[in-house]
Amino acid sequence: MRRINIALIGSFIVLAALVLSIPASPAGATTPAVMSATGADTSATAASECLIVYPLDQHPDAAGARYIYYGNGFFVNGDGYLVTAGHVVSSFRNGGEPYVLVGAKNGPHHLVPAELVAADWAHDVAVLRATPNPFAKDYGVRYFPLTTQRPPTGKDLLVLSLRPIDQDNANSAEAPLANRESGKLLSVEFAQGETPGTGRELLAMSQSIDPGQSGSPVLAADSHEVVGVVLGRWLRPGVISLSNTANSSGSAPGAVLPIHYAVALLHEHGIAWQTVSAAADLQNDQGAPAAAPANTPPVPLSVIGTPYPPQALFGGEVDLDAVIDANGNLAELNVVHGQPPFVAQVVDAVRTWTFEPARVNGAAVDGHLSIIFQFPQSFLPPLTTQERTFGAPGADSADRSAIPVYTHEPIYPFNTVVEGSVAVFGVVDQQGQFTDAHILQDLPPLTNSVLEALHSWRFAPAEQGGTAADSATVVVFTFRRPAVR
Repeated sequence: MRRINIALIGSFIVLAALVLSIPASPAGATTPAVMSATGADTSATAASECLIVYPLDQHPDAAGARYIYYGNGFFVNGDGYLVTAGHVVSSFRNGGEPYVLVGAKNGPHHLVPAELVAADWAHDVAVLRATPNPFAKDYGVRYFPLTTQRPPTGKDLLVLSLRPIDQDNANSAEAPLANRESGKLLSVEFAQGETPGTGRELLAMSQSIDPGQSGSPVLAADSHEVVGVVLGRWLRPGVISLSNTANSSGSAPGAVLPIHYAVALLHEHGIAWQTVSAAADLQNDQGAPAAAPANTPPVPLSVIGTPYPPQALFGGEVDLDAVIDANGNLAELNVVHGQPPFVAQVVDAVRTWTFEPARVNGAAVDGHLSIIFQFPQSFLPPLTTQERTFGAPGADSADRSAIPVYTHEPIYPFNTVVEGSVAVFGVVDQQGQFTDAHILQDLPPLTNSVLEALHSWRFAPAEQGGTAADSATVVVFTFRRPAVR
């Protein structure tokens, strides 16, 4: 663990997602400002979407080719990369080649082969690349900006999708119909997977999902940045209907995968993506991208909380020492403190996080990160003490991140019924104090209580080569609605 330049951390949190997101323009393509679909223009957004299909005619004539359509996808940069739900292209895992139907609204459409570049089957997301690149041709296509910011409950969302005019006899000569439907974010849920690391966060939105909309982008209504990918209809927490043939009747809400799972896949494979604000925030007077800080700790690009275990009567805490490798992957995850039933689901949640690696002189390196989950007891007034103390690590301990030795639960405000998670990123300095706090996940009115509690925490500082060092730290507080006694 190296020493951290604390003054750079605040700016790095802002830059971590943005510096990686400036796309390189392919040869012959127009500029990103022209290709990006950031406004409310329906034709621009429709040109950013595509149908994922399989042609039935080996030698299509001028009238076009008949095809079977599997679902939707959407472009994320001008190099022809697109994102979709994993199950839309799962039939191509062992061979075969999907195609995408691309083109501007009401203009000619073209069938283009698409290579399956990467997939996260456990979390149901995939990345394709259309070849030849439709942005290098006069196809009128655009791409969507993405955002890893979690939308708040009640946020207005848009579901954008395409479908053939005649689904039983679809033909590429006919431009597909563009659907634009609005809804609201109802809740954010965490669904446990069957094996470790396969749990996932899901967004439930009020808009009902129809067959064939899987893989469609879900946008924030105000910024038109993509916040998620349509998976299917929500049946109950953790169970989703992915059928493309089921009847579309019923009022079950839509199930949406947060876009950060796709961003993790893009980041892993070095594929660029863009945000609405990236171009404005990262341009200097000469129009060149701003430089990232040279020395920075590992920073989480996405932080997923975990529900309060229903069987837990009192609070608990889990302290982890993580190693993030130079590729931004979670290389090691060691449990320092923790007890059931909290440990298993905390570890499962952290394995779904995505990271920007630590950097020294601008080069990516391995780095330690302290991750702490606290579950404050949910009784008012408290039944047990709100303080916890832990023994300090031995003097011969190896390089590690900071370890808490004293913690205090946040005070739950009376007349409040909010439940959920607050996540804070900061630094534990060489004196063992938590400093330079930045809110990663807000939950009014509990966030202020969290920050007050953190000021009283004490840590054994990180060790690097036997010397105390600053340590990047993420603390997640998960609250359950209190029981008043």
